Order: sequence, then C-alpha cells, then structure tokens
Amino acid sequence: MLDAMSSEHVAKMIPVTILTGFLGSGKTTLLNHLLGHPDLKDSMVLINEFGKVGIDHLLVERLGEDVVLLESGCLCCSLRGEMAMTMTDLYVRREEGALPPFDRILMETTGLADPAPILQNMMLDPMLSRMYRIDGVICVVDAVNGLETLNQHSVSVKQAAIADRLLISKQDIAEKSTVDLLLTRLTELNPAAQAMPVSQGAIDPKQILNCGLFDSSTRIPEVARWLNAEAYQAPETHDHEHDEDHEHEDHHHEHDHDHSSDVHHEDGVSSFVVTYDQPVDENKLMRAIAELIQDYSDKLLRIKGILNFKGTDTPLIIHGVQHLLHPLASLASWPDEDHRTRIVFITRDLDPNIVKHALENVQPK
Repeated sequence: MLDAMSSEHVAKMIPVTILTGFLGSGKTTLLNHLLGHPDLKDSMVLINEFGKVGIDHLLVERLGEDVVLLESGCLCCSLRGEMAMTMTDLYVRREEGALPPFDRILMETTGLADPAPILQNMMLDPMLSRMYRIDGVICVVDAVNGLETLNQHSVSVKQAAIADRLLISKQDIAEKSTVDLLLTRLTELNPAAQAMPVSQGAIDPKQILNCGLFDSSTRIPEVARWLNAEAYQAPETHDHEHDEDHEHEDHHHEHDHDHSSDVHHEDGVSSFVVTYDQPVDENKLMRAIAELIQDYSDKLLRIKGILNFKGTDTPLIIHGVQHLLHPLASLASWPDEDHRTRIVFITRDLDPNIVKHALENVQPK
C-alpha cells in the first residue's frame, strides 16, 4: 500500500483558496469585498502587490516587511518572492506566535497566470504539502467579455477548466443571450464547477470557501460534493448505469458515464469520469496513472477521485494537476454506501479513449 496521509491529518492542514480570473474579470473587486468580510477575520490573504489591490483604507498595522493587519482582523501579505518560501515562513511565524493564528489562506493570482503551477507547487514542496491543503480554485469570469476572452486567450480556458467555482461578474450590464452562451460554454468546459453570479464583488464567502474535500468548520470529508462525479454523466445513461447483470467482460469501466467524453470542444478540453464497480488493483492503477502523467502531463489538467483498492476496507483520495500527484489521502471510512472507484479527468487536446485504454486492466476479472 502506498503511504497515504490520514484524513485526520489532512483536515487539520490550513486550507488554501486560489482566486483566479483573466484581466478585467472583476477579481480585484471581489478580493476587496472579501477582505472586509467578518468570515475572513482569521485569514491570511496573499496578493501579488499591495498597490495593485488598493487596500490602504483597510490597513491597521504593519506586522513585518510584507505583512499587514487589516481592520477586518485578517492578515495580508505581499507575495513578491518564492511562493513556497513565503508560505513556509508565514506558517513558522504563526506557530511561533509572531503572527496571529490565521486559519486559512486566500491567494490571488495575476490575471494572466495559469493556476496550475501554484497547485503543483503546493503538491511538490515537501513542507507545503504537510502544512497546507488545497481548498478550491475560484475563477471569476466577465459576463460581457468572457466568451471573447475564452476564444482568444488559452490561459483563460485553463483557469475556467480546473476551477471548483465559477463566479460570473458584470451580468447586470451583459445581454442575456451573451450570458446564456457563456454559461453553456463554461458548462462544456467544466460541468462540475458551480457557476454563480457576483455583483460588484459582493458574495457570501460561504459560497466559495470549503469547496474542497474537507469543510474546515466540520473537518468532515465531503467526497460527493468535491468530486461531483454526477456532473460528467450523460443524461441518457442516468437510469441504467448500475446494471446488476454487468459482467465487465469488455472492461467497460467507464459505464457510459462520460460527459461528452468522445467530443473535443473547440478549445480541446474534455472532462469525464472513469468508474469501476469492483475494487481495483492498486499497483496497476497507480502505474497506469504514472504512465499517463509521464506521457501526457501537459494535457492532463486535473485528476481527482476516490479509490477502492482490492484488499482494503477504507477509501483513498487521489488529486493531481498535470505532472504532479498529491500524496494519497486515506479516509477513515466510506462517506456513503457507494464504494465504487470514481476518477475525474479534465484534459486538453487528449482523446479520452487514450486514458480509458491505459486504465482498462486495473480491475481484476
């Protein structure tokens, strides 16, 4: 069995929410609203430069060269150097009592940034991967210019494709037909991400926080919400996907669950779920995924799933971004009666059948 962090350890790690979105989407307006919200009073906010966000009116005290205390009670740090070094330093100072004990991090990226390297950094760095956990990726999309941005800038496609929540800004000044087309496009890109409107940056933080595997307030894993595998199922298969007489004679591990799994959209993004009814062979599955990552790392935008390995009684959680896999997390028990292995893949310019073929022999006959 591969080494896996326990769910108890993962739940105690500090959650990190990544706030992304293309230039002009309204990300900064959202951040300024969040900075003053009482639900974030014990948070650390990492931004690229103070001057670009305009938080001077919220400053109370400077606690260090790059850290300031805001009137809301949360801390704000200018992320100018190496991310891993900055986050490690903040954690150490927190533990030593040099900083108030912040209980989450909200990290704002630049409008042209690909969020994947940030996620990879948190997975790759041995210190960060023990201190922090990824709570979710929040992407702000401009309702007026969002379609054009997606058509012209590939990074905006990636921002939306790997997000856990999509916040649609400026709907009040956009044509309804334009908003409808944008929502359709975003659903094709990322069917599992909940899309919701945001007006002038105002939104209840509860709608965008704790959208990862663990709710920081309850410390309970919420696998169904995090994985949202149902979003990838083709509507016509919902009523017959659990055929009791299915013998797996042809390794149909996808069970027709794929959402547009054989269709590449014009941006090349496909998202689908691979499901196994019976426990899978751990070595074969992990070797197959490792080979996929080795051969197609730039095309595998995100992998996440719950695993039922043969010979084990409890599930494990897998989460990867391009060429990196986070250490497996072991849950104390199954969250419900559904004990199937379910793995969600979000890919770009990669035929889903390549993934399915690579995984076809991982379930014992």
